[in-house]
Amino acid sequence: AGMRPDEILGIDFGDRMSALSERSVIAMYHLQQARAWTAGIVEGLELALSDAGLHSRLEHPPAMCFFDITGYTRLTEEHGDAAAARLAEQLGRLVQRISVRNGGRPVKWLGDGVMLHFPNPGQGVLAALDMAQGVVEAGLPPAHVGLHAGPVIFQEGDYYGQTVNVAARIAAYASPGQVLVSRAVVDACVGAAVTFSDIGP
Repeated sequence: AGMRPDEILGIDFGDRMSALSERSVIAMYHLQQARAWTAGIVEGLELALSDAGLHSRLEHPPAMCFFDITGYTRLTEEHGDAAAARLAEQLGRLVQRISVRNGGRPVKWLGDGVMLHFPNPGQGVLAALDMAQGVVEAGLPPAHVGLHAGPVIFQEGDYYGQTVNVAARIAAYASPGQVLVSRAVVDACVGAAVTFSDIGP
C-alpha cells in the first residue's frame, strides 16, 4: 500500500509507458491518414466520373440515411432466429411504407437496419423521425438514425461515396431513439417543417 507504480513494476515502468503512448499516437495518426486518403480517393473518383460524363454533381444533393435497430443481435441470441425474422418483417413493412410516403426508398437491407436514399433531405428527416417513432409504437427496439446530404455515386442499384460513409458514421454515433443529421442536411432543409438542436462538433 502507498507504493508508486514505478516501485511496483520496476524502474523501466516509465520507459514502457512512453513506448506504449508513442505506439498509440502513431496508430491514431495512421487511422486519420487512412480516412483522409479514402476521402481523397472518393473525391477524385467522383471528379473523374464527372469528367467522363458518367456522374454529375447535383445542385441539390440527396440525403443518405442509415436506420439501425438497437439490440438486434442480443434479441436474436435471447429469443432465436424466428423472433429476429419477425422483427425484420415488421421493420421492413414500416420502413417501406414511411420512406415511400416521403419520396424515398430503401436501398439496402443490413440485417439490423437499412440504408435509404431521399432525393429531398427535408423529406428524409421527416421520414427518419416517423420511422424512429414508428418502431417504438410497434413495440420494436429503438433505432438510432443518421443522415448526411451530398453527392453520391449510383451503380448497379447501390449508392457509394463519402456521403454514404459519413451517414453511416453519424448513425453509429446516435443514441437509441435519436435521429442525428449533419450540417449539410440542416442547410438543405430550409423551409422544411422540422426544427434542429445543435449538439456541437
